[in-house]
Amino acid sequence: MNSARRRFLKYLAASPLLKSFDLLAQEQRLPDPMVWAPRSLDKLIESPREALSVFDFEPVMQKNVPPAHFGYMASGIDDEVTLRANREGFQKFQLLPRRLVDVSQLDLSMELFGRTYGSPVVLAPTGSNKAFHEDGDLAVSRAARRSNNLQILSTVATASIEQAIEARGRPVWFQLYPTNKWAVAEALAKRAEKAGAETIVVTVDVLARQNWEAYVRLWRTDKRNCAECHGLGLASFVKRKPNFDGLDLSGIDSTGATNLTWTFIKRLRDTVKTKLVLKGLMTAADATLAVDNGLDAIIVSNHGGRDDDFGRSTIDALPEIIEAVDGRIPVLVDSGFRRGTDIVKALALGARAVCIGRPYLWGLGAFGQAGVERVLDLLQQETRAAMQQVGARALKQLGPALVKRAS
Repeated sequence: MNSARRRFLKYLAASPLLKSFDLLAQEQRLPDPMVWAPRSLDKLIESPREALSVFDFEPVMQKNVPPAHFGYMASGIDDEVTLRANREGFQKFQLLPRRLVDVSQLDLSMELFGRTYGSPVVLAPTGSNKAFHEDGDLAVSRAARRSNNLQILSTVATASIEQAIEARGRPVWFQLYPTNKWAVAEALAKRAEKAGAETIVVTVDVLARQNWEAYVRLWRTDKRNCAECHGLGLASFVKRKPNFDGLDLSGIDSTGATNLTWTFIKRLRDTVKTKLVLKGLMTAADATLAVDNGLDAIIVSNHGGRDDDFGRSTIDALPEIIEAVDGRIPVLVDSGFRRGTDIVKALALGARAVCIGRPYLWGLGAFGQAGVERVLDLLQQETRAAMQQVGARALKQLGPALVKRAS
C-alpha cells in the first residue's frame, strides 16, 4: 500500500496539471488590484508641489530630520496597535453618495465659537516643532494664516502663545498640559487668556510614562550627543519651552497629571473666562460627563496612538460619542486622518471639525512653511472632491444619511 501511494505522489509531482494548479495559487497570492506605481523611497519629491498626497512628505522629513527627532514624531507605544488602528478604522465606514446634485459651488467654511475658518481641518497641538524645522511652530502659524485654518498651540511648543497669535494674525487655541501642580496650570491658563487665546484645550489622556519603543530605538541610532545641545529629562525639557518662562517648576514630575479629576476642570472653569475644551475622551460616558460639567466642546482623541495601545480608533469611538452628546456641544476628532475621505466620513458621522498632527509635521520637516501649506492644500482638495462625489455642497449637508458602518 505504501509503495503504491509513493508512486502515485511521484506521478502527481511530475504532472503538468499539478503545476498549473501551483501557478494558479501563485497568481491568487498577488494583490488585487495590482500596485503598479508604489511610492519609492529611492526617489523622493524635491518640492512641495510635486506631492500627490500628504504621504509623500514623510520620507522627505525622515531624510532631513535627525533619527531621534524623527522617532519622537513618528512613534506610537508598545506594539503600536492603536497607531495602526487609527488608519485601519476608516475602512469600517463607507460613504453613500447621492447623485444628480449640483456641486459646482462648494462651501468648506467651518464655524466654531462665533469664528469662521476656511475649512474643517484644524492644526492639532504638537510639541517641539523646532526639532523638525528651524522655523518650528511659527511656520505652522503662518501656514494656518494663509489658508485660514484653526490652530491649537501646544503647551510644549517651541513658540510662545503670544508669538503664535502674532504669526497667525488672529487668536489661536491653547492646549494645556496641567502638570501635577495647580499653580503651574493656573499660570499657563491665565497667560494664554491674557495673550488673547479665546479657548483652552485641556489634554486629559497623558497619565502614565509610556514605552515609546520605536522612538528609543531610533534615538539609539542617532550619532549626535543630545546632552551637548540640551539636558535630558522632564525638568530640562519644560525649561526649554517658552510658555513655561518665569514659572516655578520645582516638583513637576509630569506634563500630564495622575491626580486630574473633574474637580480640577471646575476649578479651571472658575479661573479663566475662555471657552474650555477637553481633549482625549474616547467613551460616551466621559462625553456625557463633559456636557454635564459645562465644557464647551470635546476632542475625541487617543493622542495619535502615543499614549495608549488599547487598539481602538477614534473614528470607531466617534458615533457613540456623537449620540451621547446629542448636539449639545461641538465634537471634534483627531488621530489618523490622512485623506479627504477620512475627513468627510468624520463630518458625516457628526464631528464639527477634524484635527491633524503628523501630516503637517511631515510637511514642516520636509519643506518648512511651504510644506505645511501644501499639506493643507492637498487635504482641502481631497475634501472638496469627496464632498462633490458624495453630493454635499456644504459641511452642514454632511450627515448620517451619507455614511454607514461597513458590514
